[in-house]
Amino acid sequence: MTQSRIYAAYERLLDRFVARAETDSALRGIVVLGSRAREHRPADEWSDLDLVVVTTDPESYLSETDWLSELGTPILTFLEPTATGDGTERRVLFDGGLDVDFVPVTPERIVRMERDGFEPDTATTFARGFRVVYDEDGIGETLAAAVPDSPPETEPPSSEEFHELVADFWYHTIWIAKKLRRGERWTAMGCVDGYVKHDCLLPMVRWHARARTDRDTWHGGRFLEEWADDRVVDELGDAFARYDSDDLWRALFATMELFRWVADEVADELGYDYPTAEDAAVTELVEELFEGRDDAN
Repeated sequence: MTQSRIYAAYERLLDRFVARAETDSALRGIVVLGSRAREHRPADEWSDLDLVVVTTDPESYLSETDWLSELGTPILTFLEPTATGDGTERRVLFDGGLDVDFVPVTPERIVRMERDGFEPDTATTFARGFRVVYDEDGIGETLAAAVPDSPPETEPPSSEEFHELVADFWYHTIWIAKKLRRGERWTAMGCVDGYVKHDCLLPMVRWHARARTDRDTWHGGRFLEEWADDRVVDELGDAFARYDSDDLWRALFATMELFRWVADEVADELGYDYPTAEDAAVTELVEELFEGRDDAN
């Protein structure tokens, strides 16, 4: 299916949802978010459709699925936490590969957003672009007044935040090494390719990009290949592992080296002290655990 046909298919599905809203008094508004509402980095043939469903009965959109057949032929559906904020969304894969995320919220939630302000990640999502396709209560005006004109600036970390993240990373390198020595490859891999990459390395890479350039650093690693330092992108190829003990050790050491220089440069840019002694002590322990494999065999 070509990009134009995919776009038309999503728009037809959206039209059917608007038609449903016109017969459902509980449904007060429909807001398109994400790439199908953005001017910068607009939707391509791989993009899904992200919808905020403003309703006085949000629970029905999470607990019931009969309404989906009014929009198309669902292949599968499930619930998961929203990418930003503390909500829950229903994800649906429709026939033809159409992927739609429905995030139900109450009208009161929209009013609170205007009154109290958005959470930073949510503010960024709305600021990148939204379009209201159904509006019974002036939701569009409320959002227009509340949404910032541009994504909020990513604040640099405080010294405490920086050192907490560095300690978190190095603590988990020991944890991974111990799991590897025990033979728990699955657990070790989940940490070396998961937690320390997403929760430790990625924030540091974002801080690094913001400290050294004025690039827009997207949440969750989106478009990292374009905004991260070129050296980071190059070295990430060696930092991920196969499900193999030797390769997990290799990836662990590569990740340690990558995190080290990125964090050291962030510290230098922000005028913080990089904990060199702690880094060296932990690295020595990891190396001892690695070298002790031969004694154990």
